[in-house]
Amino acid sequence: MKQYLSNNSDCISFGKWHFACYFWYAPTGFWMFSLSACILLFSLISYAQPNSRDTVIFVPFIGISYSYQIPDGDLVKNYGPNSNIGGNFLIKTKKNWIYGFDGSFLFGNNVKDTTVLDKIKTSQGQVINQDGKFAEIFFYERGYSVSARGGKIFSFKKSNPNSGIMLLSGIGFLQHKMRIEITGNNVPELTREYRKGYDRLSNGLALSQFLGYQYLGSNRLINFFGGIEMMAAFTKNRRGYNYDTMQYDNKTRTDLLYGFRFGWILPLYKKLPKEFYFY
Repeated sequence: MKQYLSNNSDCISFGKWHFACYFWYAPTGFWMFSLSACILLFSLISYAQPNSRDTVIFVPFIGISYSYQIPDGDLVKNYGPNSNIGGNFLIKTKKNWIYGFDGSFLFGNNVKDTTVLDKIKTSQGQVINQDGKFAEIFFYERGYSVSARGGKIFSFKKSNPNSGIMLLSGIGFLQHKMRIEITGNNVPELTREYRKGYDRLSNGLALSQFLGYQYLGSNRLINFFGGIEMMAAFTKNRRGYNYDTMQYDNKTRTDLLYGFRFGWILPLYKKLPKEFYFY
């Protein structure tokens, strides 16, 4: 969310570096497509793999995923829906138990509480920069999570026992904040240090659940998962003191996130040994 519309482009200031600038500001979809293409390429390269058609196998795997999340609890007071890009490293045993860890980056521009700067605004609802002009201020949601996860795949098909309903539970850490960006960084009241008094940086213990379906293809090329997930985090404002309210904030928050997550998997199959024939 932005307070004042800007008509200038950061790319123009780079002059001849337009190509590098494009990649810096490339949309999320571009990076998701690139990562998916890389995983597909590695899947094609890893051709010599065991047959998983009718045998439960031990296999570690790497995955990337995307989730569209809906906030609830205390979190919905500050933010609207957000996007989430994640990665994981998991190990599946021969009994279809799964364990490992994951991490994700959450981001969005649906910030509800933009009144945090009201005390330094003019009667026209604008913040004045050091040049006496309206400051260009943008609000974003930023955060991340890390967790250890464990669970099981419940397979109901003998033809592909490595695929089935997947249930995972996790315990970890969630952090989120309001990112305040100012074009030119030219507002004396909002230096990078002063912004910490407004950004509501919060973090704490997080518990998560995932229920979905995981598919490991017998042809080794199509491997994916998808399902619903829920995260409950018990966070606190780590800044302690809010400049806008001029009060200490030490309350424990219950931040909830619901979403649908879909991801692509790269199984790290052990290559088969070369066979030698003697005549």
